[in-house]
Amino acid sequence: MAGHSKWANIRHKKAKEDAKRSKIFTKHIKEITVAAREGGGDVDGNPRLSLAIENAKADNVPKDNIERAIKRGTGEDTGGASYEETTFEGYGPGGIAYFIEVTTDNNNRTVSDIRHIFTKHGGNMGTNGSVGYMFEQKGMIQVPSEGLDDEEFMLEAIDAGATDVDTDDEMFVVYTTREELFEVRNRLEESGFEIENASLIREAVTETKVDEDTAISNLKMMEKFEENDDVNNVFTNMLMDDETVALAENL
Repeated sequence: MAGHSKWANIRHKKAKEDAKRSKIFTKHIKEITVAAREGGGDVDGNPRLSLAIENAKADNVPKDNIERAIKRGTGEDTGGASYEETTFEGYGPGGIAYFIEVTTDNNNRTVSDIRHIFTKHGGNMGTNGSVGYMFEQKGMIQVPSEGLDDEEFMLEAIDAGATDVDTDDEMFVVYTTREELFEVRNRLEESGFEIENASLIREAVTETKVDEDTAISNLKMMEKFEENDDVNNVFTNMLMDDETVALAENL
């Protein structure tokens, strides 16, 4: 899982760089709004909302923006857009499977945008269910590794309920079941560990190894998806070797 871990961390660092743009704020606000709408505005009784707020704070989203998003979600504030969550599935260059999560206030616009990106970059948009079975939903928690002993942290994470732990030069990546993400995150934080990010991901059940050209073609398409304001997450079953991962970091 090392290649997956390195790529996950590279993508997260790229996302942190994107925080210089207001786009990342908008994505956090959408997630908070939907989380509050689906589970209520009480963070103690709404794990999804609690995670959304913590992730927003990590990217320096202002407190006022967070509070307004919660009120929009609960209906206390009737202004602003009405968001809905949906997913898209399809294939990229080389037959790589894509599962894309979006939050949108205009589904027709988003469908058109996603289809255009697939087509322009040599892929094709599929129907719901066409690739979804290729992915397993689980939790992922990122913890800065500086100053921590690898073996000691891994034991702590397993004791906290992690199903697996991976690491690279800068970050531990802790995996959990979908249901226990919130609990494991809280246990790690209570043990004194810094939480960089915690989120639900979709991991490919079986990955497809690609050559450099196919990887670059897919990475360019992924970048276009991630530039779209409606797109929250892009998951693929692409497997890259270390050299290609290093190349991806510089794209």
